[in-house]
Amino acid sequence: MLFRSVTMSDNESAAATQEQLHGCPVIESRGQRVVLVPRADYVKVMKALVADGFDMLVDLTGVDYLQMPGRTVGAGVSPERFEVVVNLLSISRRERLRVRVQVPGDEPTIPTLFDVHPGSEAHERETFDMFGIVFEGHPDLTRILMPEDWHGHPLRKDYDPGRIPVQFKGANA
Repeated sequence: MLFRSVTMSDNESAAATQEQLHGCPVIESRGQRVVLVPRADYVKVMKALVADGFDMLVDLTGVDYLQMPGRTVGAGVSPERFEVVVNLLSISRRERLRVRVQVPGDEPTIPTLFDVHPGSEAHERETFDMFGIVFEGHPDLTRILMPEDWHGHPLRKDYDPGRIPVQFKGANA
């Protein structure tokens, strides 16, 4: 059986049970199973999920929760500024699974999935480019959307977009 329930200790909520997958809490969000993976176990759990049949990485992106530091993530999971979200698909089982990994703002690094899912290469580059999350061990972690000399990461909540004045044809400057 892929998923199992684990009863919490007596000092925690008495009736609460937490579904687990490869030692990680599982929650449901918008009708989809979500696995909350610690950053240290990220690659190990992703390899185990491939062995379970989740062999297609549909997408990978980042989220900046700068303005939501006290949000609830899941049982026993401490919220961090950034989150890496990976959507997986098992074609043989016709099942989707979302993986969420908390990444601290003061050290926005996480291992690459390139060796597990080679198709993650462009997704990780885009997440690096837009959020500044570094994927350690990535074969070519360079900007993919912004120019190489661009300063900052445009999808960070503290990024200052600046202003470019709009000039209309025929208007006096």
